[in-house]
Amino acid sequence: MKQNTKQTAEKKIASNKILWIFAVGQLGWSLLSGIVNNWLVFYFQPSQEELAKGQLAYIPQGPILGVLTIIGLIAAVGRVFDAVTDPLIAGKSDSLRHRLGRRIPFLRAAAIPFGIVTVLLFVSPFAAGSFGNAAMLFIFALLFYFCMTCYCTPYNALIPELGRSQEARINLSTFISVTYFFGTAVAYLVPNIAGIFMESMGYAGSFRITVGILAAVAVICMLIPAFLIDENVYADTTPSNDSAFKSLVSTFRNKDFRTFVLSDILYWLALTLFQTGLSFYITVLMGLDSTMTFPLFAIMTVMSLVFYTPVNIFAKKMGKKKLIAFAFMFFAVTFLITAFSGLVPIPGMAYGVIVAVLAAIPMAILGILPQAVVADISEADKMDTGESRSGMFYAARTFAMKLGQSIALLLFTSMARIGADAVKGTSGYGLGYRITAISATVLCLLGGIVFLRYNEKKVIDKISSAKEDAE
Repeated sequence: MKQNTKQTAEKKIASNKILWIFAVGQLGWSLLSGIVNNWLVFYFQPSQEELAKGQLAYIPQGPILGVLTIIGLIAAVGRVFDAVTDPLIAGKSDSLRHRLGRRIPFLRAAAIPFGIVTVLLFVSPFAAGSFGNAAMLFIFALLFYFCMTCYCTPYNALIPELGRSQEARINLSTFISVTYFFGTAVAYLVPNIAGIFMESMGYAGSFRITVGILAAVAVICMLIPAFLIDENVYADTTPSNDSAFKSLVSTFRNKDFRTFVLSDILYWLALTLFQTGLSFYITVLMGLDSTMTFPLFAIMTVMSLVFYTPVNIFAKKMGKKKLIAFAFMFFAVTFLITAFSGLVPIPGMAYGVIVAVLAAIPMAILGILPQAVVADISEADKMDTGESRSGMFYAARTFAMKLGQSIALLLFTSMARIGADAVKGTSGYGLGYRITAISATVLCLLGGIVFLRYNEKKVIDKISSAKEDAE
């Protein structure tokens, strides 16, 4: 155990320049993820407003088994498939023996296919309403999530390797949160960029070419850390001896990690309901055009970035637990306000700005600190077991995230159909979207309550004690 700690200590400390290069990769994959998370349901289950603009219903829209939808099932099954492959890829990455290290080979191999499949998701070769389009969408969804796993799981596993002190870990989590926000913000530009091509290429064509342009940018970003960072210089590349299944079981034996994962599932359930519904909240509840999604997200991003420095400082002084619990509660308030958007007669833009400003604070906290918490738990577990399973810890966290997202997509697409046939201006118009926001509120509150059980002091003390022993 001490030998492993010593080997890690002999590695070169990553400078902030290296940490920023690493963070550029997150800008790339968050851009692709943002396109799919924010626009896939919007594109394939269009609202009355988008149908009026010329969008077609490319896949069957009717309910399945009374409540489910085809797009909801495809998105949810894709996420479940993604979640199942996470520990498999993590196990392969943790045990990989390669001259480039354990993580970089995956980053290089996955980036380009990841970008290509993102574009193919929005290609519907058959007539509108065809089950053939649904079948193609299902296949490409599985490929998209597999490529995401192959890139993101090894990528996240490098976080504790590059950030080996509390200060470096929080700095790195801050950097990747910044690039995540920028990637997600650019993804919200899809309808704005598509508007440039709308007249010449139509609704679907303009959407597809926009996704193609953004996917090319994303691939370049993802390849930057893959070719500019020498993993052997900075990271412990000693392969794990455990099988993927054994490593996963060992990971979930960690009580603190189980507490974190449960709160994380509830968080991603809430956040995915909100993110999937954001374009609908803006266009239906607030009565704004879809092109206003980006300006509102830009307001939230700028405001959130303002809070990054205070979050970074306070996390180092008072720990991560209190800030994260506060963020859960504050997010719940934001979701609740969103649920009642449009009911009080104030301008829709005012609702949008209020929600954007309020969401900025918890987005700053939850964009930075959860990754650092996983790194802490992973590091403490390594001190206990002598096994470096950072890949599996991040895969298990990602599994929780995708499980929450899968359930949320099923819930959203089903709940959104409530009042879908209501006439604009009547009491039932937009009711399903309001229910999704209220559900997000409740789930976020529960997530915060669960996270309060995380024993941060024990984890940090264990890391500090082990490092003192090594010295």
